[in-house]
Amino acid sequence: MKSNTYILIMAGGVGSRFWPKSRNSFPKQFIDILGTGKSLLQLTYERFLKICPNENIYILTNEGYAQLVKDQLPAIVSENILLEPSRNNTAPCIAYATYKIAQLNPAANIVVAPSDHLILKETEFLDKISLALDFTADHDALLTLGISPTRPDTGYGYIKFEQGTKNKGEGFEPDLEVLKVDAFLEKPSLEKAQAYLASGEYVWNAGIFIWSTKSLIKSFEENAPEIADLFSAGAKDYNTAEERSFIQTNYPSSPNISIDYAILEKAKNVYTIPAEIGWSDLGTWASLHAVAEKDEQNNASNCAAFDLTETSNCIIQLPKGKAAVIRGLEDFIVVDDEQVLLIYPKSKEQEIKAVSQGMVSKFGATYE
Repeated sequence: MKSNTYILIMAGGVGSRFWPKSRNSFPKQFIDILGTGKSLLQLTYERFLKICPNENIYILTNEGYAQLVKDQLPAIVSENILLEPSRNNTAPCIAYATYKIAQLNPAANIVVAPSDHLILKETEFLDKISLALDFTADHDALLTLGISPTRPDTGYGYIKFEQGTKNKGEGFEPDLEVLKVDAFLEKPSLEKAQAYLASGEYVWNAGIFIWSTKSLIKSFEENAPEIADLFSAGAKDYNTAEERSFIQTNYPSSPNISIDYAILEKAKNVYTIPAEIGWSDLGTWASLHAVAEKDEQNNASNCAAFDLTETSNCIIQLPKGKAAVIRGLEDFIVVDDEQVLLIYPKSKEQEIKAVSQGMVSKFGATYE
């Protein structure tokens, strides 16, 4: 384990595309959505324990989820649960954690990772993270783990890297590729996604970042000075009894902006390591269906008792102990979450977020 390694696990999202299973009061990262007996947050935490001591793991989350984090990760002390008073996207919360950790350890090297992603090839993932940490410890670099695309997916942002830009530090494995990033690209059309895949010069942006506190703070000062000014002002308060008061007073006035827009699209020292790690962001019901165990008719169900006749390509999620009897359904999402029953075509699942918002506006926050 590397003593200067720190992990920031981002656990403040709502996961609205997984409605009604993922709700504002109990979002996706706290759910055992894979049927393993552990939540996605718990699986992510346990993955990082293999490269970092428990005391160096920090959870970034919304104030409303503090108790959920404590319940699911009892080994994490309260000081390592960083609470956002407002949802201001990823740049402010990453800045908060970075300035706080820099006060503890100016030589800190940080991994930032979402709490709710699936990684099937864990050994390969940890190897890539370890190599990335070695690189950022020796270089002024902001590094993102890029997922080698397996299909022309229109649901992810892409990263274009420069060809022939291998950057190797002393003692690196001879086949390690650290590639200079040329551009970050928004979710493409199918035609563009097909071109990206064919070119071999693009990776998916997984939102997994590695950098030193020194490099990131320097980049905030150069590219997002308003964020740097706000969080550097708390230097004397971090890791003291005054920290919470400083954050509650100042955090809500930070810009609502992602780390991609605030820093990565502007900085000149951004690199990527392409990785094949069996990754999924589990961002939609269809993505869960793709990785879940399925029957002969390609149905993925969490039911212990079910009778599915003339039913295929469906994902079925019911409360524990409830049986499913379904006939004549194809390519549907079926989710029963006590208060809400959702039966929706998979081809229209991009509408689910808007549907959930419509239910809230019509019938109140009970369905949020």
